[in-house]
Amino acid sequence: MTFASQITRLPHAYDADLGAEACAAVPGLSGDLAKLITGTAGSSPYLKGLIHKEADWLPEALTDADAALAQLIAILKESAPDQRPTALRAGKRKVALLTALADLSGAWSLEKVTGTLTEFADLASQLAMEATIGAEIRRGKLPGATEDDIPTAGGMVTLAMGKMGAHELNYSSDIDLICLFDETRFDPDDYHDARASFIRATRKMAAMLNDLTGEGYVFRTDLRLRPDPAVTPVCIAMETAERYYESLGRTWERAAYIKARPSAGDLDAGARFLKTLTPFVWRRHLDFAAIQDAHDMRLRIREHKGLGGEITLDGHDMKLGRGGIREIEFFTQTRQLIAGGRDPYLRDRHTVPGLRKLASKGWVPDEVAEGLSDHYRFHREVEHRVQMVADAQTHRLPKGSEGWGRIAGLMGRDIDDLQAELRARLTEVHDMTEGFFAPDACAPEAVSDHSFDPDVLGRWQTYPAFRSARATEIWGRLRPEILRRLAQSPRPDEALLALDGFLRGLPAGVQLFSLFEANPQLIDLLIDIVGTAPALAQHLSRNSGVFDAVIGGGFFAPWPGKAALSEELAERLAQESDYETQLDTTRRWAKEWQFRIGVHHLRGLIGAEEAGQHYADLADAVLAALWQPVADQFAAKHGPMPGRGAMVLGMGSLGARRLNATSDLDLIVIYDADGVEASEGRRPLAARPYYARFTQALVTALSAPMAQGRLYEVDMRLRPSGTQGPVATSLASFQNYQQNEAWTWEHLALTRARPVTGTPELMAEVEAFRQEVLSAPKVPETVAQDVADMRARIAAAKAPDGPWDAKIGAGRLQDIELLSQAGALLAGSPRRAVTQGLQAGVAIGWLNGDIVTELASTYRLCWQVQLASKLLSGQTIDPDQIGEGGRAFLLRETGAADIEALQTRLNEACARAAAAITAALADTSEIAKREA
Repeated sequence: MTFASQITRLPHAYDADLGAEACAAVPGLSGDLAKLITGTAGSSPYLKGLIHKEADWLPEALTDADAALAQLIAILKESAPDQRPTALRAGKRKVALLTALADLSGAWSLEKVTGTLTEFADLASQLAMEATIGAEIRRGKLPGATEDDIPTAGGMVTLAMGKMGAHELNYSSDIDLICLFDETRFDPDDYHDARASFIRATRKMAAMLNDLTGEGYVFRTDLRLRPDPAVTPVCIAMETAERYYESLGRTWERAAYIKARPSAGDLDAGARFLKTLTPFVWRRHLDFAAIQDAHDMRLRIREHKGLGGEITLDGHDMKLGRGGIREIEFFTQTRQLIAGGRDPYLRDRHTVPGLRKLASKGWVPDEVAEGLSDHYRFHREVEHRVQMVADAQTHRLPKGSEGWGRIAGLMGRDIDDLQAELRARLTEVHDMTEGFFAPDACAPEAVSDHSFDPDVLGRWQTYPAFRSARATEIWGRLRPEILRRLAQSPRPDEALLALDGFLRGLPAGVQLFSLFEANPQLIDLLIDIVGTAPALAQHLSRNSGVFDAVIGGGFFAPWPGKAALSEELAERLAQESDYETQLDTTRRWAKEWQFRIGVHHLRGLIGAEEAGQHYADLADAVLAALWQPVADQFAAKHGPMPGRGAMVLGMGSLGARRLNATSDLDLIVIYDADGVEASEGRRPLAARPYYARFTQALVTALSAPMAQGRLYEVDMRLRPSGTQGPVATSLASFQNYQQNEAWTWEHLALTRARPVTGTPELMAEVEAFRQEVLSAPKVPETVAQDVADMRARIAAAKAPDGPWDAKIGAGRLQDIELLSQAGALLAGSPRRAVTQGLQAGVAIGWLNGDIVTELASTYRLCWQVQLASKLLSGQTIDPDQIGEGGRAFLLRETGAADIEALQTRLNEACARAAAAITAALADTSEIAKREA
């Protein structure tokens, strides 16, 4: 496809005579190409000069622009180092002319225009660096380097920042570079010589690109985006830069690194450096505090540049002025900073694709993303034409009629029409973006007629969350609305005390308060939680980052299931190479999902049955996802697992898939060394201690307190050796013990056992063995007597914690579970659910169907009370202490009319259940009759 066939628009000449003069200088052109030259030269003195200088080259270049560029690049790469300054300037003239004509004619898209300019900047900085670093190497000034190191600049790299980093250079753009070198390539004794050599080469490289000579210049080069440029040299060690960003890096620098990329020199070293900065740029939490930082930066720019006030087109700055390009970029980058730490998909250097991605994830309305993208393209085209007039690095619209005539001419537009569109677009961009950065302050609303305790309100300023002036300032804007909503709750003073407890537990306030300010709907959720579930509120104050999940998308979507959870966590962990970071990531992720389950339960979106299954799915996902990282970490030191590997057998509530908000995990780790005596690694271990220490590592991964807290408490007392023997059990020992030594209670526990994670073949084998043990004949009288004895020992060892203890006590959860396990064991049933065990007892003629129905109903009631108590207070419930909101939740869960009626129903149902269990254990004759 020829250049002429791609023309979609044409400029018109402000000065027709000058346009005709330029067209005459290139006599070989006709038709639209001639009109293009005439319109361009007649409106841009700069481009008219380039047309005259490149008149011999231009006709062929306009035949096939892509081929002309490729030929130009090849010639530049072959140029001698001492000829680079001249060659690069000649190349820049041609690139500037060709991209201008392609832009003005619409032959190239905006992306191709800016991309071509950027690619030439990359090439120019690479060639300049090769020339100056090569000179250092040839003079023996760069320790240990040879000419083979010239293409990678001996370990130096330029990071392209800003528009160059995003492949979005404007027509007369300067280039922002940060120059770094990889200090690890040099011996410590050579560090200072290498540093001095890189500094010299960088200065010469910048001069080669930047200096204005008789041949022009290549690119104005700005090296001031490096750390602390007033005191640091033009090229610094990567380790120095990393230390700076870790300790002193600011929000604007984080935003700048969104677009950063290695552009010349040692690209691999540059990529490694950027990877080390990932935690600095992309915070793991939703970073709404960045909004205020970005807004403050905008205000400082406006003040410094004198750009405040209403939009006046004459002299308006298309980049920094109101409604300009920078506002669209800030809008995009700030949202990326907010959410990009949690969602790598949003980390895009390019402005328009970045907006598109933000819209696809719900962070920006589709119509806003489309509108700002359209305005961004238009603004950039106007900016290009402003710069094309005289190749000036300016973004200001003209002030006089001549200037406007030239800009309108380059755009092929009427002046009045162009100005009307410009004013409308600038205004719309401002309206779209200003509300995000500086929403209109609402007047504080009255807190109804309720008078809150001044002592409580007064002590907030002593809490850690209010240590910074910024936190206090944000809270001052939030406080009226929060108190108003508290005043509307059923018991305002109760809710205030609960909020007080939440605030007292917060370690810091800026991030969370910024989150509330940007998302007022979260205040309702907070008031709901602190007024209903103090235990969940305490969890929130220690883990306020879980609020991120509420606005991160999908918080109120249907439950994804264990497989999807496992896949999501595995993907998160695959992005982290550091083991401790993987453990902290797992903790953060699990806490968000635990919070989600709690909120769904609190809001009535799920009931106690579903909540129990969801908590179990979450535990399964955590165990499945952590298994491999723990195994890999352990194998790095001691070698892979000897033999067939190992698996985790979930016992108790985990096995039965019925966990609550505070459940610990009952686990048994079973391994099969399969005759292999020891592992093969740097520090090999015999099989038995290998698996014992691996199990300890797994338990530590789950239960060790870290920066993000702990995942679960782990209980391994159900293993064959109890608390006395090794923490890991061999398959042969497990099988022998269960077949020859196990007590009845251990076979009862086996009815709920479930393989959770590990080697698939071993998991299948353990499950098959479990079913084999359960299906073996049992003596009904012995089982019943053993269960009766267990009930007595439990009753003697631990009394119920009051009348609302739904777990311990005759006829309550644990008691009904024992009967269910006995039913499953006597029937040889592999099913694990309580109702399934009870039905198995019916199937063998032991239990009465009507009684089992009532037992199942009682069990359901106890489970509802138990789940509510763990969510609301973390301990046995006390209706007098859980507040009005807690009581309402409890009554909604159980369907009771009032607390007194619920207590009566609970006591009577449990009494009947206890009597039924006692009667069933006393008479197993029907089983014997059926077997006979």
